[in-house]
Amino acid sequence: MHLRISNLVVMATILSVGCMSAMGESPFKITTKRDNDKVEVSVKEGKAVISVHSPFGISKAVIERLDKEWSDFVTLQLHLKGLENFKVSIGKATLEAAVSSQDGRVRLWKNGNEDSQLDSKSVYWMEIRMVGKDGKPVKTIPLDDGYFEMQLPKALLEGNPNSITVNWIDFYR
Repeated sequence: MHLRISNLVVMATILSVGCMSAMGESPFKITTKRDNDKVEVSVKEGKAVISVHSPFGISKAVIERLDKEWSDFVTLQLHLKGLENFKVSIGKATLEAAVSSQDGRVRLWKNGNEDSQLDSKSVYWMEIRMVGKDGKPVKTIPLDDGYFEMQLPKALLEGNPNSITVNWIDFYR
């Protein structure tokens, strides 16, 4: 009987440690412009996913790093119906993008120079995917309970900045 109780105590301890690490503190402090913006963070094996729900569709978030350095991969998921303007700023570097609501074409540029589009050869290239509510790629806007997903380029995180500012506009009004 004593052995069974000991085994139960050991199993309960293992389970509680697993729950603590799965529900650990976020490595980021995230402040949004609007009170009803909702942000969820998950980190697994050096990959951080920051998922933002923005009911109004126009807002911003400041993402402050609490760990010594950024995760190897930082992915943003913006739950919006459209993405007519996206901007991520780190210090003096700003990366901007827009997704056409007519054909889904993505335009990407740096430091306000919209006439000089970035392509996949640039170290600042960032693929923007449109994902439907079923998790599969979609090609039409407005998204129906889907999201725009982008992995921040490593070049943008060089120098290990303390924070990142992200701005988005679903549709201009």
